[in-house]
Amino acid sequence: MKLVAVSDTHGDHKILETILTQQPDADAYLYAGDSEFAAADPIFTHYQAVRGNMDFDSAFPLTRTLTVGDVTVFLAHGHRLMVGFSLSMLLEAAQKAGAQVAIFGHTHALGVEMHQGILTLNPGSISQPRGEFAPLGGTYAVIESTAARFRVTYYLRNGRPAPGLARTFTR
Repeated sequence: MKLVAVSDTHGDHKILETILTQQPDADAYLYAGDSEFAAADPIFTHYQAVRGNMDFDSAFPLTRTLTVGDVTVFLAHGHRLMVGFSLSMLLEAAQKAGAQVAIFGHTHALGVEMHQGILTLNPGSISQPRGEFAPLGGTYAVIESTAARFRVTYYLRNGRPAPGLARTFTR
């Protein structure tokens, strides 16, 4: 099973189209908010999206829980879950949803960790990155799952893997 996670494009429509061509074999495309587009934008026929703090269309849900293959994913932008301070509210919501993966955005800084049996992942901002990895120029993440593990690889805007930013976690 393969998931593509993207967040915080802030009006950069072209990169969402580009990622679809870079990762044509994904089982699901997940968008963690702050597109600044309407929920009815045709790009969201491909991406499962949630509303971020810069998305003003209330037709976006604040969170989504979906099952892809044998993995349940909790998707949120994270601003209402205070992810800039702690992941505790995100983890609580993911646990309540029965999720094995929690994907969020908002901070524009990539990160992936395993907490309490839940893979927490921020794909970083593809268009306005912040933090230690901002010089990479933006990232998105691919999660590949087997019965035994999660493999997370961060990708650059050009579709190449980000050097040194792949991690494997036991499920």
